[in-house]
Amino acid sequence: MAMNDLKERAVRGGLAKICSQVANFVLRTVSLMVLARLIGPKDFGLVGMVTAVIGVLSLFKDFGLSTATIQRASITDEQISTLFWVNMLVGMILTIVSVAVAPAVAAFYHEPRLFMLTAVLALGFLLNAAGVQHSAVLQRQMRFTALAVIDIISLVISTAAGIGIAIRGYGYWSLVAIALLGPLVTTVGVWVTAAWVPGMPRQRVGLRPMMRFGGTVTLNGLVVYVAYNLEKVLLGRFWGAEALGFYGRAYQLTNIPTDNLNSAVGVVAFSALSRLQSEPERLKSYFLKGYSLVLGLTLPITILCALFANDAIFVLLGPKWKESAPILRLLAPTILAFAMINPFGWLLYALGRVGRSLKIALVIAPLVITGYLIGLPHGAKGIALGYSAALALWVVPHIVWCIQDTAISFRDVLQTLSRPLLSGIAAAAPALAIQIVFGHLLSPLSRLIMGSTVFVSVYLGVLFYVMGQKAFYLNLLGGLRRSSVGEKALVSA
Repeated sequence: MAMNDLKERAVRGGLAKICSQVANFVLRTVSLMVLARLIGPKDFGLVGMVTAVIGVLSLFKDFGLSTATIQRASITDEQISTLFWVNMLVGMILTIVSVAVAPAVAAFYHEPRLFMLTAVLALGFLLNAAGVQHSAVLQRQMRFTALAVIDIISLVISTAAGIGIAIRGYGYWSLVAIALLGPLVTTVGVWVTAAWVPGMPRQRVGLRPMMRFGGTVTLNGLVVYVAYNLEKVLLGRFWGAEALGFYGRAYQLTNIPTDNLNSAVGVVAFSALSRLQSEPERLKSYFLKGYSLVLGLTLPITILCALFANDAIFVLLGPKWKESAPILRLLAPTILAFAMINPFGWLLYALGRVGRSLKIALVIAPLVITGYLIGLPHGAKGIALGYSAALALWVVPHIVWCIQDTAISFRDVLQTLSRPLLSGIAAAAPALAIQIVFGHLLSPLSRLIMGSTVFVSVYLGVLFYVMGQKAFYLNLLGGLRRSSVGEKALVSA
């Protein structure tokens, strides 16, 4: 692929993904607001108990083979077809295993309803497996606009169905419907869009390096998943479904921006960076611009969640969820922490350094789990504090380890981080002052709107004019209409 074409596709794809993830963010937030008023904490907690356990199996759903498909410099149709059937086999095995462990899940939590919940949710493995390689083909072709449209359609259909089921009084089954309809619609969409029909599996088509790469990616994902989700298992087991429900909604509110931003920028960045493995300077430029974008969008969300946690919970979820507010405030630092460390996963995977990524995961897992265990006796708030503290301690060592022997220096990272960080600190002061001075005179919605407006206005003013980032963001937005302008946003210093 020509370099100019790569730049244009990266810009267009990035903008398409950003637009789709903004829509995704809005839809998921609206869905959460509506469902939180239709069903209670226990319903969310029951589904959370199951997903925290069988979610471990979901890490094996593609065995890292979609990542291997995208990362490879060249790949044949025979290889992709064989990978498709490998994915289907893995999906079938995971479905059977999930059904088999359903009685154990119900027994572990002392909750009989979890048996049927686990068995039904197991179907998601097959639905996901059928679309893994088709989605990878579209990503490899950098057809991110098509993928963005599919994501939005999938979310709209699954959310509408889930809300409809909740209105009819089926409680947690509405969440199950969303979990299954999403991958079903996505799989149908990528099959139609890719217009690719897999052939029969073949032997000796050079899959061994890809299987090894995918296996390492999967093992890395397994370690990370356990590190970031064990607290939900522990909370559900020792504090019950209601406590997990309150924690889970606060966690979801912090996770929605993290997931959306990482997906919006990360998918495009990984595909582009994989094509630039042999060009360190261009790779560095692409990465730092993407990193700057993620930090610039994430930092204000972090601060707003910390400053206005009570109002956000009241407005988004309703008064019956007030116990989630202190949990949200304690989890807010994790939003920024993940924004600072997750992008380095794109870098390591694009460079093929999955072994280093695995070693990093094996260090962070016990650190985060220790934080959970220290906080567990204090319930959801204790776990949230332990989670945030562990990640805060890990951020700098993580970055230093990731950039070792790459074209990116720690100074580059600090320069990129300093602009949004200083802008956020400057904007937090007036927002906090408004909350203190006028807070008792305003309703939660009014406080949230006024505080957010003041914060965002000051933040953008400092970021654009004091930190000199106006041209970067305007060029990025202008790329939606003129790819040549977007190209400058990516490659100019």
